[in-house]
Amino acid sequence: MRRHHAIIALTGVGILALSGCGSDSDAPAPTTPSTSTVPSADPSGRPSADPTAARPDSGLPPSPAPAQRAAYLAALNAIDPEIVNGQDDKAVSRGLDQCQSMKGEKDPTKRVAGANQRFIGPNHPNGFGPVKSTLIVAATQTNLCPTY
Repeated sequence: MRRHHAIIALTGVGILALSGCGSDSDAPAPTTPSTSTVPSADPSGRPSADPTAARPDSGLPPSPAPAQRAAYLAALNAIDPEIVNGQDDKAVSRGLDQCQSMKGEKDPTKRVAGANQRFIGPNHPNGFGPVKSTLIVAATQTNLCPTY
């Protein structure tokens, strides 16, 4: 039970870290390249020049800012290090895909089932089970797509 509380606390820390990410500076925030294979599009449907932009036509959120990405990866590693397994880009990509599926699916049971299929590891080829998958969904929604 203590591990569960630690995971919730780490997720909360990620939220608090993100709330302080605003800047009074006029300098643009650094961005990371998108790991998605779906091209972004502007409202007219034409491809966007910014790969980090939200892709409303596909349901994918924008690629996370560095602080978001770090908080997300820390939350996943707190649940079980095998989820990320040293493959940060793959974990972020899976998270963005999870967001895409959650945008159209509001049933929590189906969201968890989707995460259990999507997030696998060498010792968990059939997913991490319902408890860890529930935590994965929470970490994903909190850090990558809070409005989904």
